[in-house]
Amino acid sequence: MNVSVRPRVRIRDFVAGSVRLVRMSNLLIVAITQYFTRILLIGPRSEWKKIISDPDLFILSLSTVCIAAAGYIINDYFDIKIDIVNKPERVVVGRYLKRRWAMGAHQVLNVLGAALGLIVSPWIFLVNVISITSLWFYSERYKRAPFIGNLIVSLLTGATLFILTLHYPANRKLVFIYAVFSFFISLIREIVKDMEDIRGDQAHGCRTLPIIWGIRRTKNFLYGIIFVFVTSLFSMADKLNNNILAVLFLLLLIPIGWLVYSLTRSDTRRDFKKISSLCKIIMLLGLVTMLWA
Repeated sequence: MNVSVRPRVRIRDFVAGSVRLVRMSNLLIVAITQYFTRILLIGPRSEWKKIISDPDLFILSLSTVCIAAAGYIINDYFDIKIDIVNKPERVVVGRYLKRRWAMGAHQVLNVLGAALGLIVSPWIFLVNVISITSLWFYSERYKRAPFIGNLIVSLLTGATLFILTLHYPANRKLVFIYAVFSFFISLIREIVKDMEDIRGDQAHGCRTLPIIWGIRRTKNFLYGIIFVFVTSLFSMADKLNNNILAVLFLLLLIPIGWLVYSLTRSDTRRDFKKISSLCKIIMLLGLVTMLWA
């Protein structure tokens, strides 16, 4: 009986581990966000059925998801030792999935993502290749360096929206505002995550901002980023003469203000984890404002 049960357990663990490895929920959010951007910001909204059935949009979104999944895999591949300290319950590579299988999946997903991008447009292909290269160097090297790793991830987050305008150029400036929004909130969250993971990062020779500057100075740096973030949003909304967008951003100041307040009182890993979750909520709320933008 034991012999017949064990293979099913291994298969189940393999599937569950693979789903967790590629952050399936995050990939779904990326795809939904791209479709929302295409329908609500680029439009026209009245043709939403036609947009949903657009094969180019499906292929473009699938290429983005493939590259993002490959990025998650290679990040975990290089971070096994660090994650054992910071997030032992989330370690997949080496536990449920062999390292060579992880590397193989990473390569297949990258090739597939690049090829799908080329089907849509040479420009999409070029951006995809740059994204693939950036994610490799981020995981292999720059994640452990101060700020540059945070910057790479945040730029790629914003690029998941702006890449749509390479094939659908309408309302490019409005899409750019939301790409900037995604960039800044991702940058804030990445730095907060570095503060959350400082123990494991420090044990394995990382040189993130909290390690080289300390928590207090890193917080001050974050306050400056948040100020630039808010100022940029209102400045761009003003240039578009979009009063509705300005009102929506005013409402977003409530959770952003709570983020700043929470940051001033944060000291422990648990505190920083809550702030990281708050950044996710702000990201979601920002994307919801697309409905009225």
